[in-house]
Amino acid sequence: MSPAHIAGVGMTKFGKTPERTGRDLFAEAGSTAIDDAGIDREDVDALYLGNFMGELSENQGHMGPLMAKALGLDVPATRVESACASGGMAVRQGVRDVRNGEADLVVVGGVERMHNMGTTGATGGLSVAADDLWEIRQGITFPGAYALMAQRYFEVHGGDREDLAHVAVKNHENAANNPLAQYQSEISIEKVLEAPPVALPMGLFDSSPITDGAAAAVLVSEEYAAEHDLDAGVAITGTGQGTDNLALAERDSLVYTPATEHAADEAYEDAGIESADVDFAEVHDCFTIAEVLALEGLGFYEEGEGITAAREGETAADGELPVNLSGGLKAKGHPVGATGVAQITEMTKLFRGDHVNSDAVEDASVGLTHNAGGTVASAVVHVLEVAE
Repeated sequence: MSPAHIAGVGMTKFGKTPERTGRDLFAEAGSTAIDDAGIDREDVDALYLGNFMGELSENQGHMGPLMAKALGLDVPATRVESACASGGMAVRQGVRDVRNGEADLVVVGGVERMHNMGTTGATGGLSVAADDLWEIRQGITFPGAYALMAQRYFEVHGGDREDLAHVAVKNHENAANNPLAQYQSEISIEKVLEAPPVALPMGLFDSSPITDGAAAAVLVSEEYAAEHDLDAGVAITGTGQGTDNLALAERDSLVYTPATEHAADEAYEDAGIESADVDFAEVHDCFTIAEVLALEGLGFYEEGEGITAAREGETAADGELPVNLSGGLKAKGHPVGATGVAQITEMTKLFRGDHVNSDAVEDASVGLTHNAGGTVASAVVHVLEVAE
């Protein structure tokens, strides 16, 4: 099977735009991707859309056909939902269609509108990705759940709040000049440590923000790219998906994410690579501890060793393994249904050389994206490579 090539990408600015509807946001991102690819809308075979809480934020379900028409497409359109991993799962479906020969041209995308719900509404909406019986009814929200994971990590492996602060500082530094990022300002270790607590040991700057936004990508087969002379020099060569128990109480460990490991193992085998072959990564850092767990689950670090990666500069832009050059969810923003697709769009631009941080990976040939749902009850990993 030939890989799915990325012919075009598009993304709105992430941030606070409560006056914009989901269809408005997605129309902008999708049209940008289509224009970037230079393809004819009539050639599109299918649309896959990641969205998590349209029913709660906009009283809108059945978003596949809605967003297809917003883009002027008359194609089979499917909404994909897997909590915060919805966007990455939508990409996976498009990749499989292209690779299986079911389609030559697929638009994949994601969108979320959150600010119109307010902080309380958005927090409640996000909480339904947890286990209702064992978590939601007990008052657990995701800041609290990840705080439990961070506390347990410190108990088992060591580390402290300052280690996590270095993750936030790094990602804000990467986002500082990203014109599409929600937060375009650097922060200091002191500012992170002195910020108001959210759920100890994490404070305000350990948490990703509430975000409105959309992202899209155009995936094409090798044959279509060649026939239409498209500039599609980045390919998705590996894809993998993993699952874990929804409730933290039903898991074997709070400091190990098997969904990430299983998704990564599948993606590595699919692409014919190992974790050591990856030059840079975009990982799901909804909270600073989540980036640490991702680095270990993806096989970049042994368990208990990822906590010092940012502090030691190993995952910085000039480090051995740059992580979240876009700014990550922490600073770029986290419109949950769009996040997994935004990782693909940012990495594609990093490879192409038209991203503000492309210089950090100018010699790179292999990248990885990791998108997780809830407390990593679901995960999807993609391997991206420069096409030969």
